[in-house]
Amino acid sequence: MEADPIGLAVISRPTITGAPVTYAVKEIFLTLQGEGYWTGRRAVFVRFAGCNLWSGREEDRANAICDFCDTDFLGTDGSGGGKFANADELASAAALVWGELPGERFIVLTGGEPMLQVDAALIAALHAQGFYIALETNGTRAVPDSIDWIAVSPKAGCELVQTSGHEMKLIYPTAYRPEQCEAMAFEHFFLQPLDGPKRDEHSAEATRYCLAHPQWRLSMQMHKQLGLR
Repeated sequence: MEADPIGLAVISRPTITGAPVTYAVKEIFLTLQGEGYWTGRRAVFVRFAGCNLWSGREEDRANAICDFCDTDFLGTDGSGGGKFANADELASAAALVWGELPGERFIVLTGGEPMLQVDAALIAALHAQGFYIALETNGTRAVPDSIDWIAVSPKAGCELVQTSGHEMKLIYPTAYRPEQCEAMAFEHFFLQPLDGPKRDEHSAEATRYCLAHPQWRLSMQMHKQLGLR
């Protein structure tokens, strides 16, 4: 493992038969987008391994910047996951999961933190496969303008670099407050209740905030309610 600039473990670049592996992916799967602006849309999810705000190991959670993460992004052992030697290989794997249906394909790059690995080569390869690319990021690294849809979910305790995009999705309530985001250059603003044993209480709090602040919309995790990934 390597150490990132803020001192937390991030994904390393391992090798297969001596060749450099460019992308480490936890899983690739077909589902309906369960939250935010594109809720209900058919999507291929590519979940990248690794994050700069938490190692993904439970023993490190208490000291993580993002200690409430509900996602398993550790390793490459998920369905469709693995180590992809180049951008075309990964884009082809995503296209295979989408299938042969006509029309524009829709892909969500998520993690972990996808911007530890997403680069110009992968963006070009996904566009060549006909994908509209949505990316979910913690905003600690700049996102290329060639990404079609940028969704930022900031976390308290780290510098927010990506302060513009299409969608601001803030987990609520956390130490990062909605007032810190409202002047940023996003087209849509969503509050998403913090999951866990107090989810109903957090949902009520988020609902009250949205009623009092119409700039914000409520984002519920539909995929969890439906038993989807």
